[in-house]
Amino acid sequence: MFYEKLKLIEEKKLLRKIKDKSSPQGSIIVLNNRKFINFASNDYLGISNNPFIISNAIKALEKFGAGSGASRLLAGGVELHGELERKIAKFKNTPSALIFNSGYAANTGIIPALFDNDFLILSDELNHASIIDGCRLSKAETKIYKHKDIEHLEKLLKIKNKKQKIVITDSVFSMDGDIAPLDKIYELCKKYNALLYIDDAHGTGVLGKGKGALSHFRLKPDSWIIQMGTFSKALGSYGAFLAGSKDVIKLALNTARTFIFSTALPAYTIAASLAAIELIEKDTSLIEKLWKNRKKVVSSLSILGFDLMNTETPIIPLKMKDIDEAIHLSVKLFKKGIYAPAIRPPTVKEPRLRITVTAAHTDKDIETLIDALKKA
Repeated sequence: MFYEKLKLIEEKKLLRKIKDKSSPQGSIIVLNNRKFINFASNDYLGISNNPFIISNAIKALEKFGAGSGASRLLAGGVELHGELERKIAKFKNTPSALIFNSGYAANTGIIPALFDNDFLILSDELNHASIIDGCRLSKAETKIYKHKDIEHLEKLLKIKNKKQKIVITDSVFSMDGDIAPLDKIYELCKKYNALLYIDDAHGTGVLGKGKGALSHFRLKPDSWIIQMGTFSKALGSYGAFLAGSKDVIKLALNTARTFIFSTALPAYTIAASLAAIELIEKDTSLIEKLWKNRKKVVSSLSILGFDLMNTETPIIPLKMKDIDEAIHLSVKLFKKGIYAPAIRPPTVKEPRLRITVTAAHTDKDIETLIDALKKA
């Protein structure tokens, strides 16, 4: 039974294999004793190995140990957990915040906890899988609006019923690299008295001088806006957060199953996240370097004639005509020492190479990528 399913996946050229590094995360990684320039990382600011972050993590490890031993509600957390929640609330300009163990755990826990059959969820068709699963797990009715289609969204918002409407969207779409039109969505939500839930996983640390998508659009984080984000991408650590009103946080704390029934993140991870926020609050030069590198790559790839699929961020997809072409180009780059895996269904409908640029990439790294793509 399982063999036949695997065989079918393989025949469609969709079989995946794990590649584990023998090096830290970075612009250069080691796979099977060979060095590669890494263009597949979400460590956008290149700070996962920052000495300040590591030293803070080590101090917490020595003080609090390797494991937390229990859930937050059973005293698995330490003082650092509360400190990080206060810090992220201030960072996102909200009254309160709550830590979750991962972005996936956050969305699949928060959405079912907050939105029951009294709600109508309006979700962008290209939202992350964790949002899709969160909507499925909730008791709310869910309707999908066309990607970034404001007219379609307004049509759904005009539906007359007694349900409270909530618009859910990624801020940055992880496979396309484009940004949700939050300024227009914000105005629609105000007009139709709808709530707004933003997954800012790929926006935090990248957009709005690091503050995220709302800051990018100069929008106030009003009480009817709920923000989710992660520490595991631009902040170089691990875990996720919910930021919003005190009532939203209290409700999630008491009803989100992925929070209640999960062992608390270890203290050293929390210390790393605290240090990461402190780092980018003091100095935005890494964010500036990230966008400088992104501009350089996009400009060069556009000249080469690649279809970049309307990217607006350091996530740069190269659209391929089919799975074979995507795999072929990825293998060619791999042979030249560049790691940029092909992204295939069911992750995306249209096969692509997903190039992610970071602040850690040097001019030489970028020139090597462009030269390899030119020859390929």
